[in-house]
Amino acid sequence: MTMKSSIGSDAFAFLALAFISIFVLLLLRHFLPLRTTPAYLLVPIFLALALPISIILLVPIDLASSSRIEDEALRGIWLPERVLLVAWRLTYWLTFALTWLILPLLGDYADSGYRTPKDRILYSLRSNGRYQLIMILCAAAGGIYVFLQNGFEGGSVKSLVMALAYCWGLVMAIYLLGHGLVAVPRRLFRNANNSGRLRMVQSKAPRVNDRLTDATIELEELEAQLTQLRKRKNAVSRDHEEWIEDISNASNLPDSRLASTAGRGSSLPLPAVITDHYLAELTRKLMRARHKRIRFVDAWDRLTLEAMDLHAIIDAGASKRLDFGKASPHSSSFERLDFLTPYTRYLVYSKIIPAVRILHAAIFSFASVCIVWSELVKYIAPKLSIISLTILSHQNADKAQIGFGGQVIASLWLFYMSMTALASFDDVKIWGNRALVRRNTYGESATWYSGQIAKLTVPLAYNFLTFFPPEIHKETTFYHFLGRLINLTPLGAGFDYFFPIFILVPVCATLFNLYGRARNIFGFGLLEDDEEGNPTGFGTGGWREGRDLIERELHGSSRLGLSNQADGTSSPLPSGTRSPITRGPQQADATSGPSSRPNVPRQPTFQQRQAQRLADATAAAEEEDESFFQGFAHRVKNTIDSVERPEWLNEIGKRPKWMGGVDGNNESSGRAESGRGVGRWFGGRPADGRVRL
Repeated sequence: MTMKSSIGSDAFAFLALAFISIFVLLLLRHFLPLRTTPAYLLVPIFLALALPISIILLVPIDLASSSRIEDEALRGIWLPERVLLVAWRLTYWLTFALTWLILPLLGDYADSGYRTPKDRILYSLRSNGRYQLIMILCAAAGGIYVFLQNGFEGGSVKSLVMALAYCWGLVMAIYLLGHGLVAVPRRLFRNANNSGRLRMVQSKAPRVNDRLTDATIELEELEAQLTQLRKRKNAVSRDHEEWIEDISNASNLPDSRLASTAGRGSSLPLPAVITDHYLAELTRKLMRARHKRIRFVDAWDRLTLEAMDLHAIIDAGASKRLDFGKASPHSSSFERLDFLTPYTRYLVYSKIIPAVRILHAAIFSFASVCIVWSELVKYIAPKLSIISLTILSHQNADKAQIGFGGQVIASLWLFYMSMTALASFDDVKIWGNRALVRRNTYGESATWYSGQIAKLTVPLAYNFLTFFPPEIHKETTFYHFLGRLINLTPLGAGFDYFFPIFILVPVCATLFNLYGRARNIFGFGLLEDDEEGNPTGFGTGGWREGRDLIERELHGSSRLGLSNQADGTSSPLPSGTRSPITRGPQQADATSGPSSRPNVPRQPTFQQRQAQRLADATAAAEEEDESFFQGFAHRVKNTIDSVERPEWLNEIGKRPKWMGGVDGNNESSGRAESGRGVGRWFGGRPADGRVRL
């Protein structure tokens, strides 16, 4: 049999790689400022994103190349075995190096705060030393098992490294995938209802507003500390003086801003001796605080614009005409289109888009059920896996085959699995303060996120191959390169089949809101606050408070908008954005006037924040001084004093007036009651009505 040429498949693979590269560049442009981001960050981040996306192309090609279909028309896109082996080696080892070595070092290098490259490298090595030591200890523990099972050989060491990296990535992939399989369709269902979506946006507003306020105050404190440091720059060495000037220039603080922060002081006093470590810490804190504020400013602006658009859509229900006004500079290309008439635009946003979201939610829900079912039955009955049934072609009775149609379906399955896993990054809040911000993502956050995405490459690819019967996936080049090394020990072979069953844990936790129940019991959770919780009332993060905060922002009475670059002042909305909306009849009963809207407290000033911190510290010190029994007595006393006695109980034991009794309406009698009964056992209630918490 003569070997057929793969020129057409090579051209298709080349075009697909070019498309993936262009897509990744556009993605980087959306989250990073390409002109100011250094090349030593852009290139690794580009590779860390392009390699995971390439599995959507490589896995289907590998399946078709190993199926040995004689008819070239039915074979689809295929490549020679040697080419596939080189492609998998490059993908795996580049991903491995980026994930475990290059990106962690570059992230700490960019976040070091030092001036010279030598100091940055030393800081990065010190910061990653503890992390690498933990990884080495884990590898040593796994190495003992592998060496006892197979002996000390070169192949055993390679198998150990690849298996441990795969197992850790599979744990994270299964958790993120299980959460996303439920969260993505449910989010689409919720967003299909404009009124419910507006309520959810308003519920998020108080939390985002508080975080923005805290980030602004934190940045102001650090700027005040920098202002104090500039006053002392003449008393430091020449190098430190230049360093302080560099920090001031990087902060972009004008003289007016420095004058406003000069009299505020700082909660942290300046050290007696200015050292390199102190200046590096200050630089790092300033960079993080500045990006943190940018993050919440962007979140607040997007939330405000979304609420304004939803208000306009709901208000257009009466007139059947929708006009958003002038589009924002950050609007999508679809929102900038002007060929739609007001009536057509109303139909699109109120009827068509919600229907499309419901349709996609139904399709994604069915796909999620199929993936979970395939994970559960792939070891017991792999032929019942829905994913393999939709991809394999049974034209040949002796062996199932994969053609071009199967490759397309396999790419769609891989795309959906990758999309749901990546969508979970925004919900899970175990990543610290890292976040992706449009055009302003912090360098350390960008390297960290790209590293976590790269970790999902191999686990998602190999886990997808295990959906197929053993006679299919064991013939692939990827299995001969990686799968046989993972299955080198009985523990590794069973881990890949039995552990994915635990996908039911994040699926059930997300489906039945177990995260919210755990947060109510223990006071913390792994996810952001649940959107279903809509507490009413002010001061609790309810939607009514969020509604008023958004209205203050839209009408220009808030100070939480985007900064006007140099002077640091704020505007309610970005320049060129849509005009503020007008309330419709359905909101008139709740927002008709100032009297119907409860008063939302203003944001605390810097001096008020400092006084509050001092008061909290004093109260905490007083609580630490008292013993356990004293604290218990205070709390029991507060509980008893806070109980309101019923009227019939107050009448018992009172002497009538003709016997010299006291009028029940006398205010002195109410104060005298606090010293009676059980309350006097704990010292009586204070006269001014204060309670001890």
